[in-house]
Amino acid sequence: MQLTEDLRRNYTTILKEELVAAMGCTEPIAIAYAAAKAYRELGEMPEHIRITCSGNIIKNVKGVTVPNSGGQKGIETAAVLGMVGGNADKILEVIADATEEDRIKTRELVKAGICDVALAENVPNLYIKAEMWNKEHRSSVTIEEHHTDITQIEKDGQTVYVAVKGVETADEGPEGDRTRMTLAGIIEYANTVDISEVEETLERQVRCNIAISQEGLDNPWGARVGKTILENWSDDVKSYACARAAAGSDARMSGCPLPVIINSGSGNQGITVTLPVVTYAERMHLSKEKMYRCLLVSNLVSIYIKHYIGSLSAFCGAVSAACGAGAAITYMSGGSYEEIGGTITNTLGNVGGIVCDGAKPSCAAKIASSVHAALLAHYMSVNRKGFRGGEGFVESDVEKTIKNMGYIGKIGMKETDKEILNVMISKVDVDSKLQ
Repeated sequence: MQLTEDLRRNYTTILKEELVAAMGCTEPIAIAYAAAKAYRELGEMPEHIRITCSGNIIKNVKGVTVPNSGGQKGIETAAVLGMVGGNADKILEVIADATEEDRIKTRELVKAGICDVALAENVPNLYIKAEMWNKEHRSSVTIEEHHTDITQIEKDGQTVYVAVKGVETADEGPEGDRTRMTLAGIIEYANTVDISEVEETLERQVRCNIAISQEGLDNPWGARVGKTILENWSDDVKSYACARAAAGSDARMSGCPLPVIINSGSGNQGITVTLPVVTYAERMHLSKEKMYRCLLVSNLVSIYIKHYIGSLSAFCGAVSAACGAGAAITYMSGGSYEEIGGTITNTLGNVGGIVCDGAKPSCAAKIASSVHAALLAHYMSVNRKGFRGGEGFVESDVEKTIKNMGYIGKIGMKETDKEILNVMISKVDVDSKLQ
């Protein structure tokens, strides 16, 4: 297919919207960002903070270390550190400059009970409302749908900002339309775009994500999944691709303060679309330009699959990201549209059912499993092997398979998502339910 100039710009816009820097797991960082904005609006120290958020936010913050916090965890920590040590202008790097004094103050305020947490019902899967008040004043900031999308700011009961959907601001510019994405369009864009338009964005992704991966391989972060793979699997490109991706998550989930360039709102997904592609590109001695074109496929395929599912769900985002990485490796190997589509189909047909039970060290293992499945899918596809239409949710058309997976992840797994949260917060008596 031949892309119109409008479609080409749309893909470029989507990339630049998605590939932004974030420090640590994006859910606690989004809470810290909301709290920093609310504190700025209040203008003085509050007597109390309340964070009201969706179940998916609770799920993704419960087990992960807040970066730059000195090993502290939890929603309360993220909110208080965002208030005392945050710079809202840095958005998803809001707590990058937090000091030891800020960390000590955070511990003191959390222990004193300055912050409480409430579950929001009947809201988007990604929802955060940060409220602060003292005797004189009150402020609140609401984030919905995406980690940096502030939809409302209030001060002393008055709305000072409300987002209007479909209206561009001078600062934000046009928003990319994910509904216009197709696999054929992604491949054509990767083949033909002037690489100078996206080179800076991709170079930053490679630089940042390699750095946190190497940190995970060099030091004892998390469950050490990446290090375990290198110590026990064969010394080949497949093992190294899995290990490097897992190691980045090892570090990130355990509070490493290094920034990650995210994909689909997730640092783990950003790591997963990057490291396997870079590893294969290095082994194949590709030029930088060719590697960047492969990364375009990886990033955009991941975004394309994930946009049907939504920002947060019971569907593990490592799978959609691994689909992107596998598709890119097939692309760099000279694979056709059919072979690239086959890699995606084979991956989804294998590990499409991995569930998300929140952000935590085991995410690194899910990344390794997903990347391994994507590499298997790649080798199957280029050797004319694969899963066929009519087998489970797999269709003969890869676009339909992607939509089927999107429906399952967004609609079919909605109740699963609720029950995962119930188990995590001990809201259900599992023993009695299983009798």
